[in-house]
Amino acid sequence: MTNIPPPAEELRLLDAELRQLDARRAVLLRRREWLVHVLRTASAQRSVPGAGQMPPVWPVAPGAAAPRTEATAPGVQNVLLLLGGILLTVAAIAFTLVGWGHLGITGRALVLATVTLAALSAPVWLLRRGLGSTAEAVAALGMALTVLDAYALHEVAFDGSGGLGYAAAASAVLSAAWAAYGAAADLLVPRSDAGSPTRPDRARAGAGTAARPALRLPLPFAVVTAQVPLLLWALAVDAGPHTLTAVLLVTAAADIVVALRPAHAPVRVVGLVGACGTGALGVLSAGWLCWSASAPGAAARGAVLLLLAAAIALAAARYAPKPEVALCASLAAGLCLVAGAGGVLRAWLPGEWTVPGCLALGIALLTAVRTPLPRPMRQGVVGASLVVQGLAVLWTLPLVAGTLLGPVALIERPWSGTPLDIRDAVFPDAAWPSYATAAPLVLAAVAGVLALAERRAVRRPASGVGALVLAWAAVVVTPVVLELPYGAGLVAHGAVVVVALGIAERARRGTGGPSAPALTALVLALVTSVTLALVSLATEAGTIAVLLALAALFGVASTRTGLVAFTAPAALAHATALACATGASAGLRPEHTALLVLVVPAVAALVAARAARAGRSTATVPVEAAGAAAALLALALAVTDLPVLASVLALCGVVAAGTALRPERRRAGHAAAALFLLAAWVRLAAWEVTTPEAYTLPVSVAALAVGHLRRRRDPSVSSWAAHGAGLSVTLVPSLLATWGDPHWLRPLLLGTAALAVTLVGARSRLQAPLVLGGGTLALVALHELAPYIAQVVGVLPRWAPPALAGLVLLALGATYEQRLRDARRLREALGRLH
Repeated sequence: MTNIPPPAEELRLLDAELRQLDARRAVLLRRREWLVHVLRTASAQRSVPGAGQMPPVWPVAPGAAAPRTEATAPGVQNVLLLLGGILLTVAAIAFTLVGWGHLGITGRALVLATVTLAALSAPVWLLRRGLGSTAEAVAALGMALTVLDAYALHEVAFDGSGGLGYAAAASAVLSAAWAAYGAAADLLVPRSDAGSPTRPDRARAGAGTAARPALRLPLPFAVVTAQVPLLLWALAVDAGPHTLTAVLLVTAAADIVVALRPAHAPVRVVGLVGACGTGALGVLSAGWLCWSASAPGAAARGAVLLLLAAAIALAAARYAPKPEVALCASLAAGLCLVAGAGGVLRAWLPGEWTVPGCLALGIALLTAVRTPLPRPMRQGVVGASLVVQGLAVLWTLPLVAGTLLGPVALIERPWSGTPLDIRDAVFPDAAWPSYATAAPLVLAAVAGVLALAERRAVRRPASGVGALVLAWAAVVVTPVVLELPYGAGLVAHGAVVVVALGIAERARRGTGGPSAPALTALVLALVTSVTLALVSLATEAGTIAVLLALAALFGVASTRTGLVAFTAPAALAHATALACATGASAGLRPEHTALLVLVVPAVAALVAARAARAGRSTATVPVEAAGAAAALLALALAVTDLPVLASVLALCGVVAAGTALRPERRRAGHAAAALFLLAAWVRLAAWEVTTPEAYTLPVSVAALAVGHLRRRRDPSVSSWAAHGAGLSVTLVPSLLATWGDPHWLRPLLLGTAALAVTLVGARSRLQAPLVLGGGTLALVALHELAPYIAQVVGVLPRWAPPALAGLVLLALGATYEQRLRDARRLREALGRLH
């Protein structure tokens, strides 16, 4: 059998094993840190020829971690080479600028030529020995010396020539010389000596991307320098803005050629950046020349430059290696084409037709979809068309916003008289935009494009919604643009509301439920109805007729199940405005108009109840919210007349009580009770009643009745919860009034009522009536005895009250324990009551 040691011995053995495991784990962790350090050091030494041997098998101090280097050997090498090249370049500049005059012409030429040739020849020798970073640093020094040579040559031999012309020629020569120097280095240095590219590099080179050159700096520097010769030449010959723009575009075209060649990555990046920079400057300059020209000829010359930019961008898109680049280039080409043609149209057409002309050109770009162009190019041209259309729509926004928001000014001066036309009603104060004539055409054209895209299933939901919104905007602004008569304009806006509601119902039926087009059409109908109601404020008859028609229209639309959640509140809102307008037309005061407005909450309660019975729960809350808003408006109108306000509160309580009859709206009963109470209080305030019992007794009676019914249904309810609030509402205010009342009637009635409450509490063994009634009765008795007590205190000498207090304290101290027992019994007796 197995010999099981005692627990103490087994615990000792387990602790010993755990200590051994911890020691072994520490050894393994130190070994792991050392191995990681060895691998890092070996990877750093592989890049440095002649690196030292591998470190020993085990660290010198097993208990200490190996020191970690904070910088790699290649990083230190590059920093040293960079600093050395900078110092040599600074020394050469100082020698050329400061010490140049101490040598003759022959000495100066020999020194510069010797140093430059040495600096340019040394990289080849360094590359053949595998010192690539050193070769790059020396090559950079040599190229810097060539710039100094060019400066020195100008100072010695071409001192009389123009600075810009010489700089243009020198930069061109330097660019060509540096490119030739980089190519010569590739030819003179074998690939194995220049760094021998890895197999993946060779595979990429075979696939169309050039392998890394022997020297990486000359070619990018050559491309950078090639950006300025043409521009400097144009500035030297005092070229005009058109020539300068053409020079920028030609430079951008050359950069694109460099960027599209299968060259080394830095060369392509420099070419791409140069193409984007010079191309953007050229396009902006050409656009300014085209759109600022006052004559058609000048505009045409600017348009030619924009067409040149478009051709360059299309060529770049055609040969771009990546689809994203092709898309961006073709988008830029499309925008340049539209900008050039639009600038010419601006010089020929009136100002308000410039944007429609550009829009037509932008829409014409959509024909690129049917061309055999590659897909990225087609997408880019279509994107340019969408940008042009979006800008055209933004151009019309001020007119649309003014049409919708302009009638708000009529709120301050309603029924001011029949306007001259609908434009005078919509823009009573704001200035009329000068370009507004063509705005409906722009909106209709873009809406047609989106409708066609929706029919062809191109982003169908978004296209359909956009087409609907733009078509609505075009129709809304058309009567204002055409200056229709005031009545005709109202009819046109009303027709828009009817058509929008029809479209919403049709879209709802087509999808079987609420959809984006249906909701959009419904929102447009609501917005148009608000604008129509504001425009109708110009005349009294127009206001009443429009509000009546809108209330009826939305009421009929509420019979549709899918729209009632929106149309029913809208009908109630227009009905509320109609009630206010009717009261104002009849000459009623605001507080009397509030009685007309109360019809709307009553109708809302009936509509909500019917919707709940029909199972249309989504419409119940919006309808009730609209009714509540109308009730608040009625209260605000009646607040200046207390009798009418009391009547309005009572009628609102009736509506709330009727709502509380529905099982799911039982909580409305609390609101009804509060409204009835407020109505009673307001009526008493209107009668100038100051007796507090007149305000508190109705509340107490109602509260006590509710508490009695509650205790009958649930006998476990405490008397404080059932009767405490009802009794306190009357007893406390009456008691406070009693202490300031010099007459005898109030204390007598309050004391009698308190006695009755106390007796009822004692008979029914209820705690709340007993405590509240007894406490009130005691305080009333104290109030009645207060004058006599005051007289007695006034007769007694001043030492009598302290003596009496001392005797009381002695008596209490003598019978302290008995008093505590009596108090405990009283508390227990009260606790046994309900």
